[in-house]
Amino acid sequence: MSHEAVHNIPLELKDSLKKEDGEEANYAIAGESLDVVLDPKKEAKLLVKLDAAFVPIIMLTYLTCFLDRSSIGNVKVANMPEDINASPDEFSTAVSIFYVTYVLFEAPWAVMMKKLTPRNILTGLCIIWSLTTIFTGFIESVGSLYATRLILGACEAGLFPCLNLYLTMVYRREEQAKRVSYLMSCAAISGAVGGLLAYGILQMDGIGGKAGWRWVYIIEGLFSIICAVLIWFGLPNNPAEAYFLTEEEKWMMRVRNEQRRKYMGSEEFSWEEMLIAIRDPKLMFSSVIQFCQDILLYGFSTFLPTILGGMGYDSLMSNVLTVPVYVWAAMVFIAIAWCSDRYSKFASYIFAANIFGLVGYIILLTVDNTAVLYFATFLIGITTYTSVGLNVAWLNVNIAPQYRRALAIGLQQTIGNCAGIVAGQVYRTSPYVLGNSFSLGSLAVAQVTVTAYGLYLRRENRVKEQIISGEKEENRRVRTGDGELEFKYIY
Repeated sequence: MSHEAVHNIPLELKDSLKKEDGEEANYAIAGESLDVVLDPKKEAKLLVKLDAAFVPIIMLTYLTCFLDRSSIGNVKVANMPEDINASPDEFSTAVSIFYVTYVLFEAPWAVMMKKLTPRNILTGLCIIWSLTTIFTGFIESVGSLYATRLILGACEAGLFPCLNLYLTMVYRREEQAKRVSYLMSCAAISGAVGGLLAYGILQMDGIGGKAGWRWVYIIEGLFSIICAVLIWFGLPNNPAEAYFLTEEEKWMMRVRNEQRRKYMGSEEFSWEEMLIAIRDPKLMFSSVIQFCQDILLYGFSTFLPTILGGMGYDSLMSNVLTVPVYVWAAMVFIAIAWCSDRYSKFASYIFAANIFGLVGYIILLTVDNTAVLYFATFLIGITTYTSVGLNVAWLNVNIAPQYRRALAIGLQQTIGNCAGIVAGQVYRTSPYVLGNSFSLGSLAVAQVTVTAYGLYLRRENRVKEQIISGEKEENRRVRTGDGELEFKYIY
């Protein structure tokens, strides 16, 4: 925003500024940074409007994405492997192979979003993976399953990092954890929806001469195409100029963006920013945590129906019983994310959530009672989605500017989602002693890393404070973006 633009704020828009003692709040120019205090009531109203317009589309899109990738777990108990002559090892490979292209394409898609624009990249990817899901309902061999899984992985790789980046274009740092929770809760909701859909659609077994599992893919793919239409018309490339905003609200969005500009960085691509992101210890800590937590996410969400089947339930009941677990996990996750936003805390909430998972896996490995085992899945559900989502938001709010954040998010997801390859190999045969043991060990490593990460961020904040007060000489290598002295890390 230019100097002239600031001093020519329309009179009707000045009402958006917070009043104090009957006087308009002062605003000043510091370089290109605008120091304006917006009316909190009007800003709250703006946030509600943004949430109502963007969040449902983002949630629905990610829900269908996760549904399409994880439905392979639902159809496993409906004789899909037998119909395409897939051995247990081949089926495990099919689960894992998805993540080969998934992890390869996450970072490139994230970095390219700015160039290709959010609307183009998200709509294009959604159309391709929707068609791929539909075609999966017509496969006849293991090779065809491998091919569809690889294509699905390449396309879905761009969705989460790009949606995540889109949220950072709309919301402030302190507003993001709650919105990321909406996004990640869809992973849990997709499990519930997937279980219900699978239960209902599998009743179509034999209709049109097709097995029930084929209808699962066909119908879910058709549903995903609807999301492509919603993305194209509902997610503008520039949220600050969205069609549903009034002139006053557009101005407020520009003010919000201007206030973040100090940490946004250059609009031009820079290899220097890429190198800074790669060398950043925050990325290392976050990626290790993400990998450990994703072991749970992909092992638990993909194989929960089979885990329940191992408790003695038939294929239909195994899918139905996943629903309460996923609904519970989504509700708890949103509540914890709200608290994380409210109190600007991440390490303590992730650490606490992981304790439930540790107890849950110990129960799965040591107890035989079916009711107690089912209760353990609820404990694991708390950890599975909460810790993954909060860790993503944690990196979001501590990395700046734009291109540095884009690469960091992409690489974090790339490293984290390598866990999908591992999960498909350690979760091979019921009752999944190896898989559950591996998940338990991963949680233990995550707890140590979360603690170290929190202590590291606290130390970095202390160093910045010492430099500001003159107690310490400025000799840091990175001083831009989140390296700015005024940028406080949230831990």
